[in-house]
Amino acid sequence: MTSAAERGPERPVAVVDALRAAISEGEFAPNQRLVEADLSEQFGASRAAVRAALLELTSEGLVERMQNRGARVRAISLDEAVEITEVRMVLEGLLAAKAATRLSDDDRTRLRGIGAAMEHAVSAGDLLGYSERNRELHALVREAGEQRTAGRILERLRGQNVRHQFRLAMHPGRPSVSLPQHLAIIDALCAGDPDRAEEAMRAHLRSVVETLPEVGSAPTRVVEPQRW
Repeated sequence: MTSAAERGPERPVAVVDALRAAISEGEFAPNQRLVEADLSEQFGASRAAVRAALLELTSEGLVERMQNRGARVRAISLDEAVEITEVRMVLEGLLAAKAATRLSDDDRTRLRGIGAAMEHAVSAGDLLGYSERNRELHALVREAGEQRTAGRILERLRGQNVRHQFRLAMHPGRPSVSLPQHLAIIDALCAGDPDRAEEAMRAHLRSVVETLPEVGSAPTRVVEPQRW
């Protein structure tokens, strides 16, 4: 483990970012206790910096404070996961429309490469690879949309919803359903058609909303996300 001295001067923002990433990437399970002393050692940070990070992440909805019991990773219910996805539908539709008119040639090349990699992952049965390309596609749309407010909100929502997103990606048959939806998004973006890009993104996330209840009632898979 890297020591605090090896990591360099402590910055409170860096502690928040590191802990946020660890929660968002599934390193901590829902309802898992977050012990300040353990986190201080893990991240090479002072107890004060960890405490400040936990307070910040509580305001973001990633952590919840328990009376006389410290902090834990906040678990997201199925109903809340559906609500989050409905909000994503609006915001990511907006970003897709904006991105369609702002993409560079390099962006279009990246998009087509992501689409090809998604097709290969589905044909190879590579669910983790498909999940990573999915994340990459949505991140590219957020970046290219150049709408910082929507982008910040979506980053928070993604962190809150990471477990439901992963279970959806691992749901049998789901990649075959979502692949043509993602390819439609890519096609509209590369064509520079904002209306079609927005509708394709909304249609995809509408499908997610419809599928989440089915995924929520299924047994939890053994595989868990390590890095998104």
